[in-house]
Amino acid sequence: MLDVTRLRVLVAVARHGSVTAAARELNYAQPSISHHLARLEAETGSRLLERVGRGVRLTEAGRLLAERAEEIIGRLDAAEAELAAHVGLSEGRVRLAAFPSALGTLVPAAAARLEAEKPGIDLMLTEAEPPEALRMLRAGYVDVALVFQHYQEGVDAAPPDPADEGTRGRLVLDEPVHLVTAAGTNGARPPADLAAYATSRWIAGCERCRSYLLRQCEHAGFTPKIAFTTDDYVAVQALVAAGLGVTTLPGLCLAAARHPGICATPLPGARRHVFAMTYGQPPDPAASTRLINVLVKVASPESA
Repeated sequence: MLDVTRLRVLVAVARHGSVTAAARELNYAQPSISHHLARLEAETGSRLLERVGRGVRLTEAGRLLAERAEEIIGRLDAAEAELAAHVGLSEGRVRLAAFPSALGTLVPAAAARLEAEKPGIDLMLTEAEPPEALRMLRAGYVDVALVFQHYQEGVDAAPPDPADEGTRGRLVLDEPVHLVTAAGTNGARPPADLAAYATSRWIAGCERCRSYLLRQCEHAGFTPKIAFTTDDYVAVQALVAAGLGVTTLPGLCLAAARHPGICATPLPGARRHVFAMTYGQPPDPAASTRLINVLVKVASPESA
């Protein structure tokens, strides 16, 4: 049986790459850190660390164990918090990781509604793109992760299913993806046809959004010339308004902040699905369930 204290030591060393820094974080004496690491290597029968200059580096076995240890420790910490809430030591806490356009739209509305319906719930928010949000969820740093997946009707075999490696998802929002161009002087809306912009310069976003853009353009018969790359949807719109390129953006990005100098045209069949993800077997903690229910309510047109 692996000792949790020693696993915490390994995670701290992995995070800082230094025994001294790990000792400082954990408030341990440096010899104590070395002792715990030596015992952990003896327990596992594997060499977990190797010296590199004045620091240390994890071996392949050490990296594997540290990654799993981070998840285990995170789940233990989350279980302690949930148990404290269950026995009445706190009113309840729920930690949410969400991508920027959700934090600028759905999340504030949901937080206000949650406070009105259930005063006393401690909602903690963290900005994170989907891959990082899922990592935090599996490690127990957050209780709910808002993520998204793109979907092209008529091209993809089926709508996306985000469940993976112990996570479960509930659909919060099915939103359109728009072609975004500079506003014309006559106010005419451009055609919702990517191929019409095959020779234009394009602006791409995060890695996952960029992949979807490339796939959309490939389906339209061309490879886009990507001139700018930025994750900032406000900057993207400013670049488009300045005539420096065209792009695609989902509805939440336009709802969070819309530049007056752009024109947005929904693309047929282009969708982005937003999911609220949780980890482990149901049922979820009550505070997490309340938050997800509220997110679904504020995302639906009927709640407006």
